[in-house]
Amino acid sequence: MQNDSTPLSYLPVGIFGGVMGLTGLSVAWRLAHQHFGAPLWISQAIGVAAVAAFVALVVAYGVKAWTGRDAVRAEFNHPIAANLFGTPMISLLLLPFVLADYSLALARLSWVLRALGMTALAWLIVLRWMTVRQAPTHVAPAWIVPVVGMLDVPLAVPQLQWQGLHEVMVFGLAVGLFFAVPLFTLIFQRLAQEEALAPALQPSLLILVAPFAVGFSAYVTTTGGIDLFAQALYMLMLFVLAVLLGRLRHLPHCSPFRVSWWAASFPLAASAGAAIRYAGHAANPVTDGIALVILAIASLTIVVFLAQTLGAVFKGQLKALA
Repeated sequence: MQNDSTPLSYLPVGIFGGVMGLTGLSVAWRLAHQHFGAPLWISQAIGVAAVAAFVALVVAYGVKAWTGRDAVRAEFNHPIAANLFGTPMISLLLLPFVLADYSLALARLSWVLRALGMTALAWLIVLRWMTVRQAPTHVAPAWIVPVVGMLDVPLAVPQLQWQGLHEVMVFGLAVGLFFAVPLFTLIFQRLAQEEALAPALQPSLLILVAPFAVGFSAYVTTTGGIDLFAQALYMLMLFVLAVLLGRLRHLPHCSPFRVSWWAASFPLAASAGAAIRYAGHAANPVTDGIALVILAIASLTIVVFLAQTLGAVFKGQLKALA
């Protein structure tokens, strides 16, 4: 799919999923600070790491785009990889959580640019699905990213301190939740009836948790409270997460680490954030325990992914993980 003769041609756009995971984990630890009294510096340190990772990846992917436009074009035209162009946009929708502490203007600019970009990408991808016949084997969890990713639009709005964005929040929530239903059904059907995903892509199954974890947080942020529907999203998140974690527990023994594994980081971090939000609403030992367990799993997973990735970078072996 890509031309290996150009610098960084091997770098997949989906690596921005790491920025999503780090930012989501920063938000989860900030919520843990508010609910459990966890040190705030943990959230701040992870947030700084997310910004640094985003800047580094923008430069790296910019080099790829400048020196190998054909490689980027091939990636964008690929029926699965194209959906991952939503990851840098979602990253900029989430980074205002971190940026607002330092520059409100920069946080607002980041959110506006990527809210528009995310909407345009979602429109383009849906149009492609409706006009180009898709093979059943092309249906993958990555399909959730560009359209259901619209659920990320409302999340950082409270940090922007802007009035009059309620309709925009509802728009993102509506598009994301509506398309989550048919996409989840298509992906579930593909998993049940077609050949299994490659081992390196198995962690991307955790993307199936995102419509419920992010949907819960987006719904609560937009409506301002936790009602029966929000509770249902939370319960579905727990069920799907339990199923997928059980399925993926043997993965480290059957497949070496790949950059694509970062796709699992944001759904885990978003699940931790949703669980802590719910624990704040219905505080008891059970909900607190669930939130702490998911936060621990998300934190440990992302630390392992980060160590593996940085180790490969320092050894000059990142290409082998792509």
